[in-house]
Amino acid sequence: MSDYSGQQIVILTTTWWWQRLRERLAVSKQTTNRVLMERFNLKKLNEVAAKEQYHVEISNRFAALENLDTEGAVNKTWETIRENIKMSAKESLGYYKPKKHKPWFNEGCSKLLDQRKQAKLQWLQDPSKLNGDNLKNIRCETSRNFRNKKREYLKDKIDELAMNSKNKNIRDLYRGINDFKTGYQLSSNLVKGENGDLLADSHNILNRWRNYSLLLNVHRVNAVSQTEIHTAELLIPDPSPFEFESAIAKLKWYKSPDTDQIPAELIQAGGEILCSKIHNLITSIWHKENLPNQWKESIIVPVHKRGDKTDCSNYRGISLLSTSFPLPILIPSNSP
Repeated sequence: MSDYSGQQIVILTTTWWWQRLRERLAVSKQTTNRVLMERFNLKKLNEVAAKEQYHVEISNRFAALENLDTEGAVNKTWETIRENIKMSAKESLGYYKPKKHKPWFNEGCSKLLDQRKQAKLQWLQDPSKLNGDNLKNIRCETSRNFRNKKREYLKDKIDELAMNSKNKNIRDLYRGINDFKTGYQLSSNLVKGENGDLLADSHNILNRWRNYSLLLNVHRVNAVSQTEIHTAELLIPDPSPFEFESAIAKLKWYKSPDTDQIPAELIQAGGEILCSKIHNLITSIWHKENLPNQWKESIIVPVHKRGDKTDCSNYRGISLLSTSFPLPILIPSNSP
């Protein structure tokens, strides 16, 4: 009985170790092959100089396209507007740089770390008392420097939180508090298959999410009732420039964009000329009753709710639409 229990423990331990090894290898592979979608540095729009430069870039690019045919194909018109916005934002704002895991780790810390590695190699090659004392001193100096740098960083973060609280900058305040509470968390895209096995290959992971999403909105034919109501359509006039500006002002900030990578902040900061070009596009859409193809697409992002992160049922999906998609919907609410 004891031999059988021992074999069972060994088998369970080996299985657990192999599963953890597969997970670590998959996470490291995903980290090296991950393709990040570039985001614009929208914080620079709070700077007067950067905002003016973005406005000038937009004006110059559209001035070179005075004969932009907004009455033509809506797809081609939207592609031209989209590319001009993205190029202007790239030249004036640049891209957002993700935060490092240890922001306090600077070049001086890297040099001390290299010195510690070199001292350890010397001690391994010649374990004399002199090399041992040298390694001990460098270790103490490196640890002291790391500790002081981390303390300075934490003090600056606390001062930043206090300043955000004083200025009632609620968004950055809660984001900073959340960073302290959660800390660094390694992200992983691993999911369990239908049979419970972990899937590490990106192709299998996408197929798993696809098959899971296809079953979410499946209803029986008898469960869905459709009622046809025939009404006379009202003749709604074309949206005026004032109504369109009001619709743009209603766009919400801090929303993740679709594949076009254009958030609401870039549209609102584009000025009169960008507003005029998009207004002409919306008017053309109003007449033709046809949206650009990109506005009809969305990105489904799974957001973890609770429980096991490898279980698809513990996620809820949100759809990321184009930022310009709600504009035709917001305009009628402003009409008399």
